[in-house]
Amino acid sequence: MAAFLLGAVLLIVQPQIVPSTPAINSRAETTSQSVQRELLKKTSQKNDFKENIHSNGSCRQLPQTIIIGVRKGGTRALLEMLSLHPDIAAAETEVHFFDWEDHYRNGLKWYINQMPFSYPYQITVEKTPAYFTSPKVPERVYNMNQSMRLLLILRDPSERVLSDYTQVFYNHMQKHKPYPSIEQFLIKDGELNVDYKAINRSLYYIHMQNWLKYFPLDRIHIVDGDKLIKDPFPEIEKVERFLKLSPQINASNFYFNKTKGFYCLRDSGRERCLHESKGRAHPQVDTRLLEKLHEYFHEPNKKFFELVGRTFDWH
Repeated sequence: MAAFLLGAVLLIVQPQIVPSTPAINSRAETTSQSVQRELLKKTSQKNDFKENIHSNGSCRQLPQTIIIGVRKGGTRALLEMLSLHPDIAAAETEVHFFDWEDHYRNGLKWYINQMPFSYPYQITVEKTPAYFTSPKVPERVYNMNQSMRLLLILRDPSERVLSDYTQVFYNHMQKHKPYPSIEQFLIKDGELNVDYKAINRSLYYIHMQNWLKYFPLDRIHIVDGDKLIKDPFPEIEKVERFLKLSPQINASNFYFNKTKGFYCLRDSGRERCLHESKGRAHPQVDTRLLEKLHEYFHEPNKKFFELVGRTFDWH
């Protein structure tokens, strides 16, 4: 009995072991830890996960890999191609858990409910392109899983800006709403409008710095979106290696669709292409304006190359 009481006393006075965290603002750290405790409290309630277990042995689980961006970089194409692998279980829609406050307040139980059923040997993947440029997301992902493997797909920043505009333009057209020309967004008082959100999203080095505060570079695999469009197989091979997947995807899984103008997928004899909203023609932009855009991105691109120790074939 005495030994039992002594052990209990030692357990009470034993200092709590706190995992190491990146050097961040103490107030932000305290707030983050508070939020994380609340998240874990919500997920630890009795019977929370019963509905996430299937009779066939599969279950919903937190993702081990997230495609964090970038918007209009080819995230949907990357996810569809990666889904060719039998060891991948992909969430069908963009979850926006870490960047939308109303979703994040729902806790991890809600997040898990957005995931597909998967088997123990499978990797669950979700993709939300807005994660890359959202300041709060890196810390939130880190607090959930410090070992998360992240996929980031990037394109030429100028081309990404044009794609960004094109998507919003067509969204307005489908709703029969007028939308300004791209020149009205790109030019302000005769100069390049650097406050245009689409331009800010293409300043990759700024957003990458935020992620590198929490995750080392070897946890973030950068997919070359321009190469993925032109020749997808080599890029997918690299993703397989990064995720430590057995090489299951091969060149025969891809074929070029001349009508659509991009590569489509062939899976067990079944052919499928991305939605018709993909691969839309960009608006015609004056050559001098394009040159201004390329010139503006020259230095930010250089900083990004130095940050990640890798160069890309951008203007």
